[in-house]
Amino acid sequence: MLKKPEPIAIRAAAPDDAGELLEIYAPYVTKTAITFEYEIPALEEFRGRIADTLKKYPYLVAEHEGRLIGYAYTHPFVGRAAYDRAVETSIYVREDQRKTGVGKKLYTALEAVSKAQNILNMNACIGYPETEDPYLTKNSVQFHAHMGYRMVGEFYKCGYKFGTWYNMVWMEKIIGRHTPDPAPVIPFPDLKPDEIANVRL
Repeated sequence: MLKKPEPIAIRAAAPDDAGELLEIYAPYVTKTAITFEYEIPALEEFRGRIADTLKKYPYLVAEHEGRLIGYAYTHPFVGRAAYDRAVETSIYVREDQRKTGVGKKLYTALEAVSKAQNILNMNACIGYPETEDPYLTKNSVQFHAHMGYRMVGEFYKCGYKFGTWYNMVWMEKIIGRHTPDPAPVIPFPDLKPDEIANVRL
């Protein structure tokens, strides 16, 4: 009898996941313009990034058959107090796991957690080529559009990598109502079990 494949599990990251997550991220630095970072971060720096994010925001990983295959997180949008209910999103999937549905699963969970935090706006900053090349395609914009994001702005030739100038676009998804008296943002570590009961982590 064939063994039934294990489902993909979504859970909160821990700083000790840094090694595996850095392995996922490194090819994006060295092979693509999806990230505008030039150098692969040191392990301790990457671990610190995870820990710093988790002080207030979700940092989620996808796990399948004992290995991590992707991660997604939110972080401050601009950083001023008035922007508190808006976040910037990031997602990276292991090279051999693209177009398998793991990205959708991660983003769906990230959105659900953000709603529980009283976040209202999800914003994605995306490298965008005027002409697709081996380092950057329009796939990320297409993925976000599929997830319900809309294009809200484009900056031209603002990122230089691999000898090419790339544009950058912002996409946005509204996930809550903007009322005159919005609820305060709940830090991720302070969410109670009943507040994330509908989040399948």
